[in-house]
Amino acid sequence: MTLYWIVGLAVVSFTLVVYSLWPSRKEEEQEAIRRRMSDRRATPDDLEDLRRKAKDSVAKKMMKKVAPIAVRPVMPKNAEEMSKLRIKLSNAGFRKENASTTFLASKTILACGVAAVALLYGISQGYGVQQLFGIVVFFAGIGFMAPNFWLNSAATKRIGKIRDGLPDSLDLMVISVESGLALDAAIQRVGDELRNVHPTVSEDFQIATMETQMGIPRAEALQNLSIRAGAPEMRSLIAIINQAERFGTSIAQALRRQADALRVKRRQAAEERAQQTAVKLMLPLIFFIFPAIFIVLGAPAALKIIDAFSN
Repeated sequence: MTLYWIVGLAVVSFTLVVYSLWPSRKEEEQEAIRRRMSDRRATPDDLEDLRRKAKDSVAKKMMKKVAPIAVRPVMPKNAEEMSKLRIKLSNAGFRKENASTTFLASKTILACGVAAVALLYGISQGYGVQQLFGIVVFFAGIGFMAPNFWLNSAATKRIGKIRDGLPDSLDLMVISVESGLALDAAIQRVGDELRNVHPTVSEDFQIATMETQMGIPRAEALQNLSIRAGAPEMRSLIAIINQAERFGTSIAQALRRQADALRVKRRQAAEERAQQTAVKLMLPLIFFIFPAIFIVLGAPAALKIIDAFSN
């Protein structure tokens, strides 16, 4: 009965919190007034947009109230650690102002939620105090570290996309530079043309273009691009571009050589993964395929031997 009371109180509390944070109908009424003033009826798309905005406002209000409390236990100790976290989030593609706050709050919220579920499960199974403490601490640690694993996975996946799209981007940049465009215009062209093929690379180049248009020096914008991308190939590309500009060498030749080097490196990585296939297939062969083959080949002989000895 105690478990039922705890679950009931948790559900009621969660419902009251969501209901208190749910947006009022003022937005719907204002939207209806605007439609009447413009003599336009509501379409299904307008209603869907209004529902999406309502859901977003609920999530934002909940995160705005919960995040400051949840961030305090896991707040980085100094500005250096916070800078590293922001760079990691940027490498994963999360560049909003509240990305770090949301990430840190998710660690505390997930840890508490998983610990509460583990506590309820342990109480329902009738575990002792020591077992309950061990289960709660273990699952709270898993919930606390899960966002870190997810962030590392997202950053690695995005860096891989940048690594795969860089050779094509450099080829297009070489063509643009050799056709007479300046480097800034070539970067802008690459960001516009590769939007559908390599959207990750295109997004980073577009941000670099906007930074230069805002008055940031090109060297600083390219340095921000290398930090934001997180790929070693991007850092080497930016270093080659800065070196070519400093010593007055041909940027087109430097980009072409870098594109060839990246393409060779990608081919070598593919060959390395292909060579590792035989080693990785050993475990499935040993544990899954070989036992089945032994059963198929040896089972008839084993059955005949058993029948012979039994008779």
